[in-house]
Amino acid sequence: MEQSAQGFARAGIPDGRADAARVPAQPRAAERGRGPAAPAGDARVPGAVRGEHTHSEVPLPRPVVQRASVRGQILDALRTALVSGDLVPGEVYSAPVLGERFGVSATPVREAMQQLALEGAVEVVPNRGFRVIVRGTRELAELAEVRALIEVPVMLRLARTVPAERWADLRPLAEATVRAATSGCRATYAESDRAFHRAVLALCGNQQLVGIAEDLHRRSQWPLVGGPVTRGRADLVADAAEHLALLEALTAGDLDVVQALVREHFAGAG
Repeated sequence: MEQSAQGFARAGIPDGRADAARVPAQPRAAERGRGPAAPAGDARVPGAVRGEHTHSEVPLPRPVVQRASVRGQILDALRTALVSGDLVPGEVYSAPVLGERFGVSATPVREAMQQLALEGAVEVVPNRGFRVIVRGTRELAELAEVRALIEVPVMLRLARTVPAERWADLRPLAEATVRAATSGCRATYAESDRAFHRAVLALCGNQQLVGIAEDLHRRSQWPLVGGPVTRGRADLVADAAEHLALLEALTAGDLDVVQALVREHFAGAG
């Protein structure tokens, strides 16, 4: 089994194990009503350790921020590897091997992979790891159809109700997609593309809809089976230009153009 290591270095995962630092369990507080508490480290107080408080002290919660942060970084890195094609459709990847490449234990990698399994990006292979899902043009077309069913009505409603100055606030995000497309980096463009669409849909005020739409959007960005990524810089630049055109149509309240652009945009995504 050959696993691609390209693209993992840019993830920014710190060296060392995520679970290397552990916090010792807090001792029980001294029981009330039995006289003054003995000094720290006194053998008369069960579980007392020198230098620790033993009176009515509420134990601090275990620090889970670091581990959650590492798991989140791993998840972001794996998503980037999916979009860029570093994780190849059909290939099986083990958590311990990926953990070594990221410089972390297998645990946060396995947790991130399980999240990707819930998202439909990978499937569990017992005793081996996770296989990247193989998908084709039919699935991409189905995703485009579902996205259009959800987003077209919302954008038409927004075009009728949102004032022009609100659309002007989104222009920097549309321009950011053009810069990302010009770089030719599919992963960078995918992130800016989702940011623009998320900001547009957020104007409807329905966070459930925004979350569902972003999940569908993310799935549509995974490369098709067949090896290398098929969309080049020219395709990305053309896709980004549609964001600016869509923003102008939304600002003008031109419903026919909005509907045509959104459907065309989704049909060409992937």
